Amino acid sequence: MATLQVRDIDDRLYESLRKRATREKRSISQEVVLILEKYLSRPDAYDVNPTDEFLSLSGAWNDEREADEIINEIRSGRTNSSRFSDDSRVFD
Repeated sequence: MATLQVRDIDDRLYESLRKRATREKRSISQEVVLILEKYLSRPDAYDVNPTDEFLSLSGAWNDEREADEIINEIRSGRTNSSRFSDDSRVFD
């Protein structure tokens, strides 16, 4: 069986591995091997662009208008509030 030595691991990463291994009642080496096995057994599952994945789940926003038109519509739909004016006494 081969041996793999990894150097210069960030302390936070090592601590995360240690905690996970402890929680799962494994050694750090066993935990790293398990993580690598899971990752390498499904390489296509990790090639997804997060932005594309999000858009596929939520749907893309299609609009024929220019950005300025959309911004103006949003701004015109807002109402002004006196909540934070001097007369409101919210922060007394």
